[in-house]
Amino acid sequence: MIYMSVTIGTPLQASAFKVLLLGSGELGKEVVISLQRLGVEVHAADRYDHAPAMQVAHYSYTLNMADAEELKQLIEQVKPNLIIPEIEAIATQVLVEIEEQNIATVIPSAKAVNLTMNREGIRRLAAEELGLPTSAYRFADSIESFRAACDDIGYPNFVKPVMSSSGKGQSRVKSFDEVDAAWEYAQTGGRVNQGKVIVESQIDFDFEITLLTVRAKNAETGEIETQYCDPIGHRQDAGDYVESWQPQAMTPAALEESKRIAHKVTAALGGCGIFGVELFVKGDKVWFSEVSPRPHDTGLVTLASQFQSEFELHARAILGLPVNTTRHSVAASAVIYAGVDDTNLSFSGLNLALSHPDTDLRLFGKPEGFKRRRMGVATARAETTDQARELALHTATQVSVQQN
Repeated sequence: MIYMSVTIGTPLQASAFKVLLLGSGELGKEVVISLQRLGVEVHAADRYDHAPAMQVAHYSYTLNMADAEELKQLIEQVKPNLIIPEIEAIATQVLVEIEEQNIATVIPSAKAVNLTMNREGIRRLAAEELGLPTSAYRFADSIESFRAACDDIGYPNFVKPVMSSSGKGQSRVKSFDEVDAAWEYAQTGGRVNQGKVIVESQIDFDFEITLLTVRAKNAETGEIETQYCDPIGHRQDAGDYVESWQPQAMTPAALEESKRIAHKVTAALGGCGIFGVELFVKGDKVWFSEVSPRPHDTGLVTLASQFQSEFELHARAILGLPVNTTRHSVAASAVIYAGVDDTNLSFSGLNLALSHPDTDLRLFGKPEGFKRRRMGVATARAETTDQARELALHTATQVSVQQN
């Protein structure tokens, strides 16, 4: 027996089902496309004009989303059914109030957004409330407490602003001589300068994975069920994703432990949608690292590997629709960087990049490039992950970025 019928109206009409996307980067762009295929009217917001998701949304808005009044005014103007936060620099307390007043549903929940936007909130939830295995850690909000925390944790250690992403403000501190420089970098690199950082001990791990975890309603009962994509291996450079592949080989025991950890943390956060759960793995041992309550950058590989990409899974789950996490191919992804600090960039070599039948590209359309800014991604399918990685990296190198 079907528990209830999911109804979607018509975009740009009175019946429209509206979604407000807060943060309009490349991941949001793919979410917008997936939502529009299901008949949803999408409103995209960001701090700068012509962000990737804005280019495909029905409506777009430029504002400071960390400003509570500006954010409230936008929500009152749009009157969305769902609000999807995509970045950290958001006045999350406004979202808590919106949900409490039943004005709109925050994806996956206001609690989840509030906790995961800040590394302190999610780490304390995972380690102290849920008892999940993590690296040793300390928080510091001054140079003096930071120096003490580094000495307490030991060297080498990792330093991250409590609010940042894509490696911004993160560093590996090998000795006390590097402590002050790491503090300064963390203060300037965070999304929102709160003056607080987390210092983490270095874990001796074999590899890192992202376990994409989907909380979606059962079509017959309406109960929320948890499903998992095959584990995604990834390589980072200075805390920033460079390449990813699916599946990542691991022991059955490690996979089960990964699922246990992912289920526990996502159930505590609540709501529906996809979660990118980052884990460290050594043999059968697994440690929780972080969780994003939205599609994950390493999950771009699912555009080539799965019947439903992480973006389609997210769109379906938040709309109350059934999901399918099945993988059909071995695949990999590799980042394309701007390599320059400039605007009005051009991309060439696309014919060479796409000459292999099992390759594909996504160029994000960002209006401004920086040397280490992701401007696109190459994907590839192959018989093995090693072959897929080699092909994806080769494809990415065929794309040349030029200043005009």
